[in-house]
Amino acid sequence: MMKIVDVAVGVIQRNDQIFVSKRADDLHQGGLWEFPGGKVESDETVEHAMCRELNEELGIIVHSQSEFMLIEHDYGDKHVRLHIHIIDGFEGEPTGMEGQLTQWVRIDELHRLSFPEANKGIIKKLQTEQD
Repeated sequence: MMKIVDVAVGVIQRNDQIFVSKRADDLHQGGLWEFPGGKVESDETVEHAMCRELNEELGIIVHSQSEFMLIEHDYGDKHVRLHIHIIDGFEGEPTGMEGQLTQWVRIDELHRLSFPEANKGIIKKLQTEQD
């Protein structure tokens, strides 16, 4: 049986924009845009992993997060369980601390970027709730 990787995914929202970053070419699903986050370690809650990952990757301190949705996706070589949270309270201006490309994108423009298959449900829900 394939191991499931739990991932904390932050949908960082400011008004009608979402902050996204581009995965390095040498990573799984490399070259695609993503909602920032990372693997939940065995001794962490999703909330703690979210705070740690977004601080390491983007240099922000998360003050408020709320559950948005859960997605499980099998890529064939990896099975992921995405714990997606809306991040609407944070300190600092997010920036690519690891050299990754980043940008703010309007919710209604997210579908124009290339995302991993598992992220498409997030975009659909964001756009549906915006209407």
